[in-house]
Amino acid sequence: MENLYFGNTEIKGGFWKYYGDLDRNVTVKSVYDRFEETGRFDALKCNWREGMPNKPHMFWDSDVAKWIEGAAYLIEMHPEPELEAKIDELVERIAKNQRADGYFNSYFLTVTPSEIYTNRGWHELYCTGHFTEAAIAYHRATGKRTLLDCMLKNIELIYKVFVVEKSASFVTPGHQEIELALLKLYRYLGNPMHLELAKFFIDKRGNNEIEDRTAQRTDDFAARDLQSAAGHCVRAGYYYSAMATLSLLTDDKGLNDACHRLFDDITLRKMAITGSIGAEHNGERFSYPYDLPPSDTYNETCAAIGLAMFAGYMQELEADSRYGDVVERVNYNGFLSGISLAGDEFFYTNPTEVDQKKFGRSTFQPAFDRVKVFNCSCCPPNVVRLLASISRYMYTLDGDVIYCNQFAESETKLTIGGEPATLCQHTHYPYDGKITFTYRGKPTVLYVRIPGWCVEYEGETEKGFARFELTDGATVTVDLPMEIHFVEADPRVQDLSGRFAVTRGPIVYCMEGLDNGENLRDVAFIEGGNAKVVAEEGIPAPVLYMDAQRREQYNTLYRVKNDKRIPFTARLIPYFSFSNRGKTDLLIWAQVK
Repeated sequence: MENLYFGNTEIKGGFWKYYGDLDRNVTVKSVYDRFEETGRFDALKCNWREGMPNKPHMFWDSDVAKWIEGAAYLIEMHPEPELEAKIDELVERIAKNQRADGYFNSYFLTVTPSEIYTNRGWHELYCTGHFTEAAIAYHRATGKRTLLDCMLKNIELIYKVFVVEKSASFVTPGHQEIELALLKLYRYLGNPMHLELAKFFIDKRGNNEIEDRTAQRTDDFAARDLQSAAGHCVRAGYYYSAMATLSLLTDDKGLNDACHRLFDDITLRKMAITGSIGAEHNGERFSYPYDLPPSDTYNETCAAIGLAMFAGYMQELEADSRYGDVVERVNYNGFLSGISLAGDEFFYTNPTEVDQKKFGRSTFQPAFDRVKVFNCSCCPPNVVRLLASISRYMYTLDGDVIYCNQFAESETKLTIGGEPATLCQHTHYPYDGKITFTYRGKPTVLYVRIPGWCVEYEGETEKGFARFELTDGATVTVDLPMEIHFVEADPRVQDLSGRFAVTRGPIVYCMEGLDNGENLRDVAFIEGGNAKVVAEEGIPAPVLYMDAQRREQYNTLYRVKNDKRIPFTARLIPYFSFSNRGKTDLLIWAQVK
C-alpha cells in the first residue's frame, strides 16, 4: 500500500481550505519575516564573525529548510512567484558556500569549522535531512534542481564519511531526521545508495559500541528490539516513521513488529486526548505509561506532527482505521492548537489545563502566551509545511483499491486501471458527518474510514472501513452521526480520574475562564442537559453551549457536603482555538453530574 501524494488532491472548501488559505496568505509570510529579522536566512551567507549580531545556531538550517519545504508545497499547488524568488535567493547562498567536497551547514562552516562531524548532539545530519526534504519538494514543485544537487553531493560525502571511511566521531545522529529524508529521496529518485545509508543509520542506532545510551535520543535498544516508546518525542516520531517506511520498502518483519509495538504503546498508554505526546518536560520526552498530567504536560507541537507522520506511514503497512483515527485526532487538536487563529503566532508546548495563579512556581508550567518566533523555532515552519500538505495521508492505494482516511471538500486525481480517474468529496466536515463521494473512472473499490469516535454508526465495516463499489459516474454517501460525547480516561490515568472530556466528531472541546469564570475545575456538566451546537464567526468549527453547574462559595474553608449548586450555561470552544483572546484559564477535563 502507498499513500497518495498530497499534490493529487486539491482542497476546494471548508475547514482545511480555511487553514490552507491562512497558511498561504499569512503564516508562510509571517514565519519568513521572523526568520529574516532573527538572522536565520543571513546565516546562509556564511560570513558571520565574532562581534556581529545574530550569531548562527546549530539548528537554524533546519528552520530554514522546513520553511522552504512548506513554501514549495504551496508553490506546487498554486504558483507563487514571490515565494519562489525568496527560495531561489536562499538556494543561491547555499550553492555558493557549499564546500567542494559537498559539505554544507551554515553553523559549522562559520562558527566551529574544526568540529565538523565530531559532536553527535549538534544537529548536523538533522539539518541535512530537512534540507533534503526541502530539495525534493522544491524540485517537484518547480523542476529546479540546484538545491537537490547540493544535497545529493552532501549525502555522497555523508556516505563516504560514515559508511566507507568511518571517520566521524559518532555513528548515528543525535536527532533523527536524515533517515526519513533518505528514504523519501530513495522513493523519489530510486538510488539504492540512499536506501543503504538510511538502513545503516537505523540498523546502527542502539547497536554500536562508541555511542552513549540516552533516553532522550532513543538509543537504549536497537530498532527491532524496541518494546516501548521512550525518549525525546520529536526524535522518536521521526525515527519510528523511518522504521515504518524502511519496513515497507524492504519487507522487514522485525521492523514491522517493532513499529506495531511502538504504535500501540503510544496510542494506548502515552497519548493525550488531543493527540499530543510528551508528558515529561524534562527532555521533552515520553513519561511512564498512563502518566498524562493535564496541568504540567509538555506536548510540543512538533511532537504531535511526528505522531501524525508515524500513523500516516503505518497506514501504508496495513489497512486499519486506527491509523487514520490518530492522524485525525492530531490534525484537529494537538497539532492545530500550535497556531493562532490569526495564523501568525504559535505555541511550542500545548497545555491541556491552565491555572494562571500557579505560574511562577518552581515546577514546570507550560506557556499560555502565543509568540511569533521562538529561540528554538522548529514548530512554526513545521506548521507551515504540514498545513501546506494537509491531504498527505488522505488516501492510501492498494493497487487500484482506494482507502479514504481523511475527509475534506476536495477533488483528487488518480490512476485506476491504467487510466485517469477523479474522486471528489463533498462535505461540511467537521460541522457534520455527511460525506458524499462522486467518482469518474474505471470500476474500483472504495473503503471509507469510519472514525472510532463514531460509536453510533450501524453499518458493516472491515477493520474500521466501510466498503463501496465504484463505477463511472457513481455517487456514494457516508453519514457519520456526530453526537456530543463525554469521554473518560483509563482508570490508570490517575490525574484524570472522575473527570470527562467533551468531544464532538474529531474535535476535543475546552472551557476558558473568559467565558466560564474562575475555578474551572469546580464546573460540572449536566448529563442529559441542554446542549447547543453553534457556528460562530472567527472559529472554523462549532462552539458548544451546555448546561452546567458549580458550587457556591462560602466564608469557611471546609464544610459538610451539601447539594447547593449554581446553574449556568458553559461555553466550550474547540481546543485548537484556545488562547486567542489573551491570558485566561483553560480546562478540558471536567466533572459530569
